[in-house]
Amino acid sequence: MARLAGKLGLVTGASRGIGKGIALALAKEGMKVVVTARTMERNADETGLPGSLAETQAEIEAAGGTCVAMPCDHTDDVAVERVFSEIAGSGDKLDLLVNNAWGGYETMYAPSGEYVWARKFWEQPISQWDRMFGAGVRAAWVASHHAARLMTAQRSGLIVNLSYWAAKAYSGNTCYGVSKAATDRLTTDCAYELKDFGVAVVSLYPGLVRTERVMFAADYLDLSNSESPEFQGRVITGLLADVDPMSYSGQTIVSARLAEDLGIVDIDGRHPRPLTLDEGL
Repeated sequence: MARLAGKLGLVTGASRGIGKGIALALAKEGMKVVVTARTMERNADETGLPGSLAETQAEIEAAGGTCVAMPCDHTDDVAVERVFSEIAGSGDKLDLLVNNAWGGYETMYAPSGEYVWARKFWEQPISQWDRMFGAGVRAAWVASHHAARLMTAQRSGLIVNLSYWAAKAYSGNTCYGVSKAATDRLTTDCAYELKDFGVAVVSLYPGLVRTERVMFAADYLDLSNSESPEFQGRVITGLLADVDPMSYSGQTIVSARLAEDLGIVDIDGRHPRPLTLDEGL
C-alpha cells in the first residue's frame, strides 16, 4: 500500500533538480503533489539548465502518480497567494510544504563564462544577495506564512526547508552562507511558534546530489557518495510515514543520517554516507 496515500504536498522549485526528485518520490508513495516553478514548458532558462513543470508532471503521471502543475514565480506574492488559495479551495488538507525554490545560482558564472562563485564578497554582483534572499529565504518565508494558516487550522502538517552545511561555517560564498543560516533560523523560530498546533518545521541538508547542474561538471567530481534527487523525497517520506515529525521539529536534519536511522536506501539501493561539517563544505 502507498505510504502517503490520501495526503497532499506542495513542492516549490520543482521543474528540475532536487525539487523534481522530491515530487517524484512523494508521488510514487501515493501523495498528490502540487508542483510550482517559473517554467511551465521546456526551454533553457538563463542558467542554461533544462527542465519544466510540464515534464515533471508528465514523469509523475507516467509513474502512476497524481500531480498538479502550477506556474509560479515565488518572488511574486500575488502568484504565491493564488497557489495557496487554489489548494485551500480544493478541499484537500495540506500535509506537506517543501520549500526548495532558490535563487542566486544564476550568477555563478560571469557573462564571459568565467566562474565567479568563489570570488570575495565585494567582487560578487550585488544582485546575488537579492536573488538568494528574494527567491530563496523570503520565498520560503512567504510560502510558510500561507501554509501555516492552513496547517494550524487543521492542527497538523510538516514544512521542510532545503538548507545546507554552509549555514554552519564558511563555504566559499558569503551570500550563500548567510542565506542558509537565515533559512535555518527561519526553521527554528517558525517551529517554536507552531509547536502548539502540531505543525513541524525542519531544515534538510542533502549531500552531493546528482542534479542537472552537478552532472554538467560530473567529469570533475567524485560522485561515489552522491545522492539522487529522489533520495531527498524518500527521506521526507520517512519523516511523514515512519516517525512523528514533531519529534524533529526545529532541527537540522542530514538526509543521509536520517536515512541511515530509518533504513532508507537510494533509488540504486545504495546507502549514501552522511557527510560531516568538514566534508559538507
